Amino acid sequence: MKTLGHWLASPWHRSTVAAVVGALPVLAFPAPSLWWFAYVALVPWMLLLRTAPTGRRAAFDGWWGGFGFMLAMHHWLLPSLHVFTFVIAALLGALWAPWGWLVRRMLGGAPSHGRVAAGLVVVPSGWLAIELVRSWQGLGGPWGVLGASQWQVGAGLRLASVGGVWLLSFLVVALNVCVAVLVAVRRARVPAVAGLVATAAVTSAAWVYAPRPATDDRVRIALVQPGVVTGADSPQRRFDREEQLTRELAGQDAGLIVWGESSVGFDLGDRPDLARRLTALSRETGAPILVNVDARRSDQPGIYKSSVLIGPDGPTGDRYDKMRLVPFGEYIPARSLLGWATSVGKAAGEDRRQGTEQVVMDAGNGLRIGPLVCFESAFPDMSRHLAEDGADVLLAQSSTSTFQRSWAPGQHASLAALRAAETGRPMVHATLTGVSAVYGPDGERAGPRLGTDSAAAQVYEIPLAHGTTPYVRFGDWTLYAALLVLVVWGVTEVARLRRGARGSLVPPVRTVHEWPARPGR
Repeated sequence: MKTLGHWLASPWHRSTVAAVVGALPVLAFPAPSLWWFAYVALVPWMLLLRTAPTGRRAAFDGWWGGFGFMLAMHHWLLPSLHVFTFVIAALLGALWAPWGWLVRRMLGGAPSHGRVAAGLVVVPSGWLAIELVRSWQGLGGPWGVLGASQWQVGAGLRLASVGGVWLLSFLVVALNVCVAVLVAVRRARVPAVAGLVATAAVTSAAWVYAPRPATDDRVRIALVQPGVVTGADSPQRRFDREEQLTRELAGQDAGLIVWGESSVGFDLGDRPDLARRLTALSRETGAPILVNVDARRSDQPGIYKSSVLIGPDGPTGDRYDKMRLVPFGEYIPARSLLGWATSVGKAAGEDRRQGTEQVVMDAGNGLRIGPLVCFESAFPDMSRHLAEDGADVLLAQSSTSTFQRSWAPGQHASLAALRAAETGRPMVHATLTGVSAVYGPDGERAGPRLGTDSAAAQVYEIPLAHGTTPYVRFGDWTLYAALLVLVVWGVTEVARLRRGARGSLVPPVRTVHEWPARPGR
């Protein structure tokens, strides 16, 4: 241990270790999907932070750990953004610097039972504050939120229906705090064990008392996944392939057919021939078709990504323009300053235009659908608002073909399970090249998933549910509660420091025998 401590005395050694242990939580996400590892993945990082010699060093360890986490979580961006991936990871990693200081403050040294008990709430709240800040679309959105690692855990999905993915993040971090205390602070094991019991109690209560979606009907929805299509003429050949696969759905009684993101590479106003072919397909299959047009608009300037519904009589007029664009992938933030990213990677050469509002579409036969495009499925508030507006089914049209051989497709598809559980609405995740999947209103998978090696048209029978989950009703209450915890803790810390400062300024008094004594003794 002395040898290790001496080795860690080097700032560069500590920074390297911090980056490595900070990257460990990524193993809980797809593709490894070691969901159980999330419960202890932060422990090595916390143990390093609590032993930092100063608060400043703890902040640096937090920054380096955040850098490792962000780089590992987004490593699949390296072929597209190259060195800029490291810049993004370093900028986002700085969000964990205050958290590093906070962990040392609450768990460092020989903390009392009271400080550990407070740490069980304050440290997870600090983590949630980071997730809130980096969930801003301009910083890349809520990709890699720690609670999302629990997308395949039944109890976790039930908790998501109560407090969203944020409640899962809070409880996962709290579990890590408990384990870190049990490992390193023997004198404070009682509050740690109490924290474990409290977490188990909250999970059990959610499992028993959280309302379950009441399913009362079913709908048949088909996904069309054309697979990898490359080359200069890929938009036309992809359309031809999608048309061929869609024809296979004739006679299968589908109520809706969904194509993936950028499935149509031409504006339908400029290509009436394609609009006629889609209309004929809708008549032939007996189902409306939701396509995604990625093209320069003919009716207004700029390039949009738009979900467009086609019925047997042509476009229905329902259109959703993507609102939250992928930084660097679909636009360059502060292009005048960061435009050089286009010269070192595959960043957007031209900014796409943003939509202004979400849309719930009428797909016929009383079915109301709420479309999302690409990484918009990572934002809990967007799916929650669609559920509030009356959507029966949530639909995410996506394309991860650029990252085909990476962890990205699996990570993206897993988000649909959480959005379904949060809203109590089934969710369809349709892609061009996989992974495509469908989840029921409880977040459990419905039917087979289409992997990245599949090109197929697949029909899913999906249960419909009604009612409102606590998360849809009360929104992001977990985040507000975490911020309140941090404010209360901050106020008490300031008050304590002021009391200590006043006490140190009180001069000693002398007794009748001229011996110094403190007042009150």
